[in-house]
Amino acid sequence: MNGPAVSVVICAYTEDRWEDILAAVASVRAQSRPALETLLVVDHNQTLLERLTSEYKEHRESGEVRVLANAGPRGLSAGRNTGIAASSGEIIAFLDDDAVAERDWLRWFAEGYADPRVMAVGGRTVPVWASGRRPAWFPEEFDWVVGCAYKGLPDGVARVRNVLGGNASFRRAAFDAAGGFATGIGRDGDKHPLGCEETELCIRLTRARPDAILLLDDRAVIHHRVPGARERFGYFRARTYAEGLSKALVARSVGADKGLESERRYTTRVLPAGVARGLRDALLRRRGGAGRAGAIVAGVTAAAGGYVVGSVRARRGDVTFSVGGIPAGEGGEGGSS
Repeated sequence: MNGPAVSVVICAYTEDRWEDILAAVASVRAQSRPALETLLVVDHNQTLLERLTSEYKEHRESGEVRVLANAGPRGLSAGRNTGIAASSGEIIAFLDDDAVAERDWLRWFAEGYADPRVMAVGGRTVPVWASGRRPAWFPEEFDWVVGCAYKGLPDGVARVRNVLGGNASFRRAAFDAAGGFATGIGRDGDKHPLGCEETELCIRLTRARPDAILLLDDRAVIHHRVPGARERFGYFRARTYAEGLSKALVARSVGADKGLESERRYTTRVLPAGVARGLRDALLRRRGGAGRAGAIVAGVTAAAGGYVVGSVRARRGDVTFSVGGIPAGEGGEGGSS
């Protein structure tokens, strides 16, 4: 196999996604460019750890699929750091536990690293709506709310400030230079719909390595399941508010200039255009136009409110985060064979 070896890390936390987890692993094993290994990191759930260990026990000796316990505090960032520490590949790719990758996903990632300055390559995440189609009111500009690529991202292969964590890859040297994912920003199961841990890492990386190139390649596609609960406006509002909270922490870490660099263009150009399209569709009596325009305004308002509250909390020291260290060793193997 030519090119860099790629390890894939999938973080899981709940048995409710059992079939999704199996599908995610199967999609990695079916890649046209095989992965060196798949690491399943279980976030403080002993039952799931033992069940997955039993499911993949025949792959333990070959190392094709390995099941590990999160060696750090509860949450996605620490789980990813555990996977990084346990991996052997020059490139570490991350796939959400409720997503499946298209057959050439790793092929496009690997090709992106031909230039040694490239430190990260992200892909395009397509929503799979539980209801079978996008809710009429849900604007494409806010698909990041459900962990997917959104209108406003560049097409083709393009340089970006940061990649999106559920469909991303990094050169191992990136973690050597910048450390791991920060804990205290990202998700902790479904308790807090926070995010931005990959944004903070990417900004920290480009500060540590000013020559670093981060790419988005929209040919590296995964399909991400969106459950019914996340198609509701209540989740939309909560998630946009939480994004504001997270952005305040990122700005506190890396400064508002870098922390909000991409968001300025997004809020001053992409979102106004989305509101205009929604209003135009409403005037033309097209389905959902007014709802989409209203959702964009509501989303911006909620995010702004979250940012203000998060900034106040950060200044007071009410919320903290720490730059994730990569745990020593390989983390705990779970269960018995």
